[in-house]
Amino acid sequence: MNFLKSGLQTVLGSQQPNQAPSGAETVELLVERVTSSTLLEDRRDACRALKALSKKYRIEVGIGMNAMLQVLENDRTDCEIIGYCLDTLCHVTSPEQFEEEEDNPNVTANIGEQFTEIFIKNSDNVCLVLACLEEYDFRVRWAAIKLLTNLLANRPKEIQEIVLVSPMGVSKMMDLLIDSREVIRNDALLLMIQLTKGNGNIQKIVAFENAFDRLLDVIKEEGCSDGGIVVEDCLILMLNLLKNNPSNQQFFKEGSYIQRLAPMLELSTDQDQAGMSPQKVSNLHCMLQVVRALVCPSNPQQVISSCQKAIRSSGLLSAICNIIMASGVPPDLLIETINTIAEVIRGDGQNQDYFNSFMAPCDPPLSAIVLLLMSMVNEKQPLSLRCAVLYCFQSYLYRNEAGQTSLVKTLLQSSEQTQSITSGQLLCRSLFSTDPLSNWFAAVSMSHALLENPAQKEQLLRVVLATSHTSKPVSLLEQCNQLLQQANCKFQSKVGLLMLLSVWLSHCQLAVRTFLSIPGTVAYLTGQISANEHGDNEYLVQGLCAFLMGICIQFNDNSVHEHQREFLCQLLVKRIGLDTYNKKLGEVSKHENYSKSAKQPQIRIAATTDLLLDYEFCRLFKALEAVISKTVNGFSSGGENITELTLSQEASGLVAQYKDIIREQDARLQALQQQLAHQEAKVRELSGALEQSQSSNAQLQDQNILLKAQLQAAADLRQQTLSSSASSPLHLLPAQGDHQQEVLEKRLSMLSLEQQTDRAKLAYYESENSRLLGELDQLRARVSVAEGKANESGTELDKLRKDQEDLLELLTDQESKMQRYRMELKRVTGQSFDEDDDVDDELQAIEANDGEGKDAPSMANSSNHPGGFVC
Repeated sequence: MNFLKSGLQTVLGSQQPNQAPSGAETVELLVERVTSSTLLEDRRDACRALKALSKKYRIEVGIGMNAMLQVLENDRTDCEIIGYCLDTLCHVTSPEQFEEEEDNPNVTANIGEQFTEIFIKNSDNVCLVLACLEEYDFRVRWAAIKLLTNLLANRPKEIQEIVLVSPMGVSKMMDLLIDSREVIRNDALLLMIQLTKGNGNIQKIVAFENAFDRLLDVIKEEGCSDGGIVVEDCLILMLNLLKNNPSNQQFFKEGSYIQRLAPMLELSTDQDQAGMSPQKVSNLHCMLQVVRALVCPSNPQQVISSCQKAIRSSGLLSAICNIIMASGVPPDLLIETINTIAEVIRGDGQNQDYFNSFMAPCDPPLSAIVLLLMSMVNEKQPLSLRCAVLYCFQSYLYRNEAGQTSLVKTLLQSSEQTQSITSGQLLCRSLFSTDPLSNWFAAVSMSHALLENPAQKEQLLRVVLATSHTSKPVSLLEQCNQLLQQANCKFQSKVGLLMLLSVWLSHCQLAVRTFLSIPGTVAYLTGQISANEHGDNEYLVQGLCAFLMGICIQFNDNSVHEHQREFLCQLLVKRIGLDTYNKKLGEVSKHENYSKSAKQPQIRIAATTDLLLDYEFCRLFKALEAVISKTVNGFSSGGENITELTLSQEASGLVAQYKDIIREQDARLQALQQQLAHQEAKVRELSGALEQSQSSNAQLQDQNILLKAQLQAAADLRQQTLSSSASSPLHLLPAQGDHQQEVLEKRLSMLSLEQQTDRAKLAYYESENSRLLGELDQLRARVSVAEGKANESGTELDKLRKDQEDLLELLTDQESKMQRYRMELKRVTGQSFDEDDDVDDELQAIEANDGEGKDAPSMANSSNHPGGFVC
C-alpha cells in the first residue's frame, strides 16, 4: 500500500495532510492525466495506476473508458502502456465480481455486461483489440485474448458479427493456436470456443483455416485421451465446429480426420478401467460426442452414410465397441458409448451386421446385443443405461430386415433348439414380468422388429407360449391381449402393449383378423374408449385404445363376420358417438409426452414416469390418425356403408404405400443386379484362369510322358552297355549311361514337382469357381424373387389405380345424376334445392316417374352423412 500511495503521489502530485482524495477523484485525476499528458512516461504511469484501481473502482474507471481507447489508438508502439490499457478494460468488462468491490453497493451483477454494451457501440473499438492480437509481445497478446473472451461472454452475437465483417478477424484468432507459449494457446482455445458457438459462418471459416489439423496436433502432443484439460478444450472446439454443420462434417470426412480419431478411443484391453482418472473420462466423453456429431440422425442422410462408412473402415467402430466390453468403465462413459454405437450403426447394414457379430468376452460366449438386452430388462440397472440400450437396439433394427427376421426367428425356436438364451426369449420373458418398466422396454423393442415389415408381422402370429405346465399354450397375440385386460396391469405396461399391438396390426390384415377373432377384444376397446375416468394417464390409454380400434377398422378385410368394418363403425357411432371417438383419438397427440417423443429417436427423460410414447409409434400415429378419422367419420349414424370418397382416400393411401414398397424393392433389385454383375465378372476371370491351368497341366503331362520314355530308354541303354562291354577296362559307356539317367531323373523330379504345383492351383481354381457359381446361383435366385415381388407390387399398384379411377368415375356419375335430379325438382316444384336440403321425398317421386328401367342412387341426410351420399 505504501508503494501504491507513493506511486499515486508521483502521478497526482503531493497532497496536503488530511486531504487525501476519494477513490472517484483519484480515478478522475488519473484519467485526466492519461488524456492530457504529453509525455509517454506520464501516460504510462497513469495507466498503471488505473489498472491497479480498476477492480475496486470499476464503475469510476469504466466511465473513463475513452481514455483507454485513445491510448490503444495513439500509443500502439509502446507494448507496456497497451498492456496496461487492455488489462484495465478486461477488469472493467469482466462478467465476474471481484473481491475488492463486494462492499460497494453501486456494483451490480451485470456491470461488466453494461460496460461491454458501451464498448461495442462503436465496432472500431473491437477492431482495435483485434489488431492487438498481431503483436507478439506476451503482455499485449494475452491481455487482448482475455478482453475478447470477456466481450464474447457478455455479448456473443454482437461480437461474432463484428469479427465476421472484420478483415482477417478470424484468421488473427486462428494464428494464436500455433503460438509456442502454452498460456497463449490455451486461452486462445477458450476464446475460439466462445467465438464458434452457434454461428455457422464463423464455424466454416475456422474449419477452412486448418482448424482440424491444428486441434488434432495439439491433442496428440498433449497425450490424446490421457492428456489434461487442454485435450478436452480442443475436443469441445471441434464439437462446436461439427455439430449441426453439414459443410464442416463433410469437410471433416473428406479430410480423413475420422481416421485420426480411431487411436484416441483405443483402451488397453488387459487393464481394469476402474482407476481411470476423471479427466480421462471427460476426454473420452468429448471424443464420443465428436463422433456422434458426425452421424446424428438430424444430419443429412448423405453425410451420415459417408461418415458411417469411414468410421467402420477406419476401425473406429471396433474401438468404440471394445469400450463397452472393457471392465471398470464408469457408468456415464458406458452410457455415452452405447448411444454413440446406436447412431453409428443406425440404418447402415454393414455396421449393423458388424455389431450383431460382436461377441462379449465371457464364458459361455454371448453376443453384445444379448448382453446389452440383459441390462435393459434388469430393473436394478440405472434408468439412463436401460434407455441407452433400448436406443441402441432400436438403431440395430432400423431398416434392418435381416435383423428383424432373425429376432422373430428366435421366438419361433423351441428351448430344445438352442442352448444359450436369445434376444427374442429375453424380450418375451420381460414382456410378461412383474416390472412395468421391463414390460414397456420389451414391448417397444418387439415393435421395432415389426416396423415396415409385414412379413414378420405375420410370422409373429405363429409364436405360441406355454405360460405354465398345466395351462393350454396360447399365441403371443392372445397373451398380450390377456395382459392388457388384466385389472392389475400397470399404466406403463398398458401403454407399451397398446403401442406394440398398434404397430403389429397396422398394414397387416391377417393380424387384424386374428386379433378380432379373440373373444372380448372389441368389448374391452369400446369400454376403454367410452370410459369417463379423468387424468392425463387415463386420457392417454383411452386415446391409444381409440387408435387401436381405428386400425382394426382401417385394415379390416371383413373376413370376421361378426366384426366386419361396417359393424365396428356402427358400434362406435351408436355406443360411443363420433364426437367422443374423435376427441379420445386426439388425446394422444395432445399429451405432453407426444411432442417430446416425436422430436428425436433417442429417449431423453428426466424421470421414470416420462417413459411413455416411442418415437416410431408417434410417426405411425401421425401417419394414420387422419386416415382413420376420415374412415370412421365416413359412416352415417345408421352405419349403412362407407362413402366412395373415403374409399378413394383409402385407396390413395394404399397406392402411396405400395409406391414406397416398389421404390424400396427397386433399390434392392438394382443392388442385387450390381452384385450379380460383379460376381459374374469374377466367375469369368476364374474360368479363364482355370482353362489356362488345365492347358498347362496337359502340357506338363505330355512332358512327363516324354521324360519317362527317355528315362526308360537310358536305363535300357545302360543295361545293354553293361552286358556287352564287361571286358572293357575303361567302362566308358556305362559311365555315360549313368550320367544321362541321372540328368533325366533330375528333370523328371523337377517336372513332377512342377506338375504338383499346377495341380494345386487347379484344385484351388476349381474350388473357388464352384463356390462362386453357387453364390451366382443364389444371387440369380434372389434377383428373380425380387423381380417377382416388384412385378407383383406393380400389378397390385395398377389394380389399385384402376379401382381408384373406377371409384372416382362412379362418384362423378352420381354427382351428375344428383345435379339432374335437382334440376328436375326445380322444374316440377318451382323451388331451388341446395346440396344440404332434404330431397328424399321429391327424389322418390322423380324415381317413380323416371321408370322401372332407370337406376337412381338413394340419398342420405348430409347432417348424418358427412361424406355425402352412399351407393
